[in-house]
Order: sequence, then structure tokens, then C-alpha cells
Amino acid sequence: TAETMPAPRRDGGAARPAVPEDAVRYRLFAAAAAEGARQRALLRRCAETVLVRFAPLLAAYVWQRQPFRLRCVPGETPAHIGGTTLFGDNVEDEWFIVYLVREITREFPGLAAMIDDNDGEFLLIEAADFLPKWLNPENSENRVFFYKGELHIIPLSETPEQDCDLSAPCPTIPQALRLLSARSEEFLAAEPIRAAVYKRIDGYPEKIQASLHRAHCYLPAGIVAVLRQRPSLVAAAVQAFYLRDPADLRPCRRPFRTFPADQRVMALVTFTRCLYAQLVQQKFVPDRRSGYTLPAPSDPQYRAYELGMKLAHGFEILCSKSSEVAPDAKRNVLSGPLWERFLRSLKEKDYFKGELEGSAKYLELLHMAEDHFQQSVAVPENSVEVSPGDEILTLLQTISIDLKEFEKEATCLPPEDDDSWLDITPDALDQMLKETRNESLPLANEEEQNYDLETVAESMKAFVSKVSTHEGAEMPWSSDESHVTFDVDSFTKALDRILGADSEELDSDDLDEEEEFDLSDGDDEDLDAGNQRQDQKVSPNELIGSLKSYMSEMDRELAQTNVGKSFTTQKRGVSINTFSEDAELAPVDVDMNLVANLLDSYSAQAGLAGPTSNILQSMGVYLPENTDHTGLSSRAAQ
Repeated sequence: TAETMPAPRRDGGAARPAVPEDAVRYRLFAAAAAEGARQRALLRRCAETVLVRFAPLLAAYVWQRQPFRLRCVPGETPAHIGGTTLFGDNVEDEWFIVYLVREITREFPGLAAMIDDNDGEFLLIEAADFLPKWLNPENSENRVFFYKGELHIIPLSETPEQDCDLSAPCPTIPQALRLLSARSEEFLAAEPIRAAVYKRIDGYPEKIQASLHRAHCYLPAGIVAVLRQRPSLVAAAVQAFYLRDPADLRPCRRPFRTFPADQRVMALVTFTRCLYAQLVQQKFVPDRRSGYTLPAPSDPQYRAYELGMKLAHGFEILCSKSSEVAPDAKRNVLSGPLWERFLRSLKEKDYFKGELEGSAKYLELLHMAEDHFQQSVAVPENSVEVSPGDEILTLLQTISIDLKEFEKEATCLPPEDDDSWLDITPDALDQMLKETRNESLPLANEEEQNYDLETVAESMKAFVSKVSTHEGAEMPWSSDESHVTFDVDSFTKALDRILGADSEELDSDDLDEEEEFDLSDGDDEDLDAGNQRQDQKVSPNELIGSLKSYMSEMDRELAQTNVGKSFTTQKRGVSINTFSEDAELAPVDVDMNLVANLLDSYSAQAGLAGPTSNILQSMGVYLPENTDHTGLSSRAAQ
């Protein structure tokens, strides 16, 4: 229907397809132009080479929802290789893919990569504080690329006029690729932008091992055997349990058909931290008919029993949604030249870490590599993805389960990892937030901190002086900016229009209002006198003198009210220019009142985010922790 059709693009091409929520899309193009068939063949070989080259990293990674895959996409212009990966709740999967894409363009300099998600150019969002003013979501499409291992942004002025409509805000992909291949050095993103993006992927690939968590689980022997062959299935089982609904739990309200509870053994299971947290934080009581019973919470093995019970429910849910699969349904892809190249690359990169071929550790690593190969490398481009339940049932029919061997291994399991990282203290949370915002940590002793309240006042006055637009107010980031200029002639003319305007300069609304009233004789006399005064030109000095008299009268009236008493005045003996010449009227200390009001507003925030802290912190000014409101007020007065 017309409502579901994608909107046409202004550059003449089709609107780019929407990326699913919690998913990242990556596309790699050949920067240099080539013929269609030759280019597609080159891209297909490149996809295979990339996956083999990065196999040691990918084989050891546990994905939350879907793995990283590269497929040749010949139907679009231009042809490219790429894919879309659902990362679910684990946003680290998305940033690991950003790292992979950058490294691919570094290893294969003929490729230029684009990466986005349902938020659009999320790399620019990460570096939002450092972007040029012209760059916005409306004109950022097809401008952001990884090329030769670095982030590039094509400027607005580099859209070729002869190839596209001048009204189009974005270049086409072929235009952008031609510019990158010819003048990539000119389009290198500014250093602060690159630093903000690279900070999120800093630490890879070492960061992969730090994101894993190994825990003891009391599991059915069939699940232990399945995980030996396909370690990545732990993610699907955790997701099935974590996202369960009452209908999913129906097969779990009776003795389990696929994974009964009578043959359980202790095993060491590798999760990601995200998967482990999802599993351990769920409160769940199993149905008594399922056969899964738990010891007392005080039992040292309680956590292992609970984790195993939850994981077993996830595997049972997956199998209950699957149909029976014949043993010959397993894809026999672990043969042929591609697998041999894949395995040779693993050995060259020391993937097996010196383990003897045939040892337990070697076989564990080999099974992980086979899992990755079948999931990401050897899957035909147009094949239907096999469901996890089908994969589990197929494995159960093709592998042997040696319960005695599993029980023997359970007696000498390696220790599980410490899960104290699940508990985050308020101080640790504050430190994480400050590191995310690239702030330095405050000193422990408040007395050693030097807060310049004059800087607070000057920064706030500079902020008020800035011109705001419909896009918001500009922050006074630099003190080198030019000061606000004051045009005396313009100011005088403005006062002239306000205090001595001719009748023809009045607004039409004012004239209409005057016509609605009948003027009395007294009013006519006043009007004549007013007209006579208007006929006489009023000098600027007289206007300013009249304004001074008005302000002096206002000062005298306000001094007798509570409003006047609410302001802090300057100390006697301080010389300052003021409109009031009355000796009894002490001038108001503007800076003092500003700082005092800011401190009162900051105190009212009670440690939470608020207007005062948000505005001042955006200008690089930080107020002290308000441990003693009275002390701060007296300190400000000093």
C-alpha cells in the first residue's frame, strides 16, 4: 500500500531500508570501480577471505543473538558485501562489529565500509560533542565511512554538482566512493571525532576474554554434550528462558521430554557477562512436576543448581518449538578447500595455543571453530537459517553421551569466575559515568579543591549573552571568542522609537486600540501637549537623563519593599557607577546575587541533575558537593 512504501529520496535513489531495532548493519564496498560480474566475484572472494582472516577472533566470541556474517549483495547499486546482526541487550556486540569493520578496512585497503543501526549514524552520535555545525541527521547519509582503517566524513561542499541535484543534501554511494578513492586524505575525520569513536572500541581483541564469565552449572548430561559441540547455543537457551511467556512454559510443567532431570552432572559453562547477568538475576521457581528441585539457599551448590535449572528450561523451551529432525539433516560442510583454508588460518594465528592435537582443550577449541564455521562462513547465501531447537535435536541424534565420563570430569572442574562485578557501588557508578563523559575524578578532600566562584559568575553571564536559536543556546566554550559589541547609535535610535515615536510609527494594533476609546476634552488637551512635545526633537542626553530618573524612582520604591531586601548590596565605600545618586541606596552586588542564587538552585537539586549543574558543567564549570549549605553560602559571600 501507499502507506507502507518507502519514501523516495531526494537524490533520485530509493530510500534506504530501515534497520531493525537492536540491530547493526554493515556494508563494505569496493572503493575502486570495476565491472559488474568481475566486481561481484571479487567481493565474494573477499568475504570468504575476511572471515578466514578473522576466524581466531570470531570463533572465540559468544554472540547475544546473531553472529557477524558477510554476504555478497549483488542486487543493489553498487554491489557490496555485508550483513545485519541482531545484538539484543548486549550493545558490546555492536561495538565489537565496529572494531571488526575498522580492522577489515585496515587489512583490505580496497574496501570502504558503512555502518549504522536503527538510530542512523550512531558513530556520529557517539562523537556528537565534536561534530561540525553543518552536520545533522538530515544530511549525514552516505558521508561516514571507514576507509583504510580510519574514520572519514565527506564534507557538505564535496557533493559533485554535475552528478546530482543541488537540492539533494546527501551524495549517492557511488559519488562518495569516487571521492574516497581519489582524495581520502582530505576527508579524514577530525581527531576529537575519531578519538570519541575509537574510545568505544579500545581494548579489543583482549576485551573479548574480559567479557566472558565461566560458572558451574548442574545440568542434564545431554545439554553438557550439546554445549561441547556448539558452545554458542548457550546464548539461544538463555534468551529463550529470559524472554519466556506462559505459553513457553507449558512443556516445563511436566517431566522434561528432551532433558530430564534425573541425569544431571556438574559442568563449567562459558557465558558472556550479559548472558550470565540475565540468567542469574531472574527470579524463577520451577514447577514441582518438572523434576527440577533446588537445595536450600544456604547450600554452597545452590547457585550452580539454580543456574543449571534455568538453563535447562531454556533448552527445553527451544526443543519444544522445534520439529523432529532426521540425523542426515546436519550440514556436512566440515570438508573441502574452504574448511581447510579456515583451519590452516587458525593454526597460523596460534588459535589452539600450543595444545596437542586430540587433547581436551584442543577439541574444545576445535568445536568452537566448527561452530563458527557452520554458523557464519559455510552457510549458503540464500539458505534458510536453522532454528536453535532443530540444531539441538540434530546434535542429540548424532553425538554420544558418556555420563560416567562427565561425572569423572565434574570432580576436577576449574574454579568458576568471581561474579562480584554484578554489584556496583554508588562510587563505582559515579566513576563509570565520569569516565564515559571523559571527566577527571574530583579530589577526595574538599578543602584541597579550589572553586573559583568568580569563574562561575562570569561563565553564567557569558552564557546569557549568547544568542539562542530554534536549535538551542550556544555554550561559551572558549574565552577567545569576541566580546559582545555595543552600537551606541542603534541603542539611541531604539530609545527614540520607544520614548519619542511619531504617530505614523505606531503599530497598527496600537492605532486600533486608540480608535476604540472616546477621548475626553482633558485627554485632547493632553494629546495636544504631547504632540507639541513630539514636534520638538529630543536629544539623546535628555532621553538618557529621563531614563535615569525613572530608574532612580524605581530604586527608591523597591528599597522599601521585601523585594529590595532580598538582594545583597555592595559594601560601603566601594565605588561603582550607578544610576541612583541617593546615598541611602547601596548598589546591588550583581555577581554576589548571581552566585548565591546558583548555589541555592544547586542545593535544591539534592545531588540530582538540574538546570544549574547541567548548564555549568556543559561550560566546564563544576560546583562543589553541597555538604554544608551554610558553609557554601558564607564561602560565596567571602
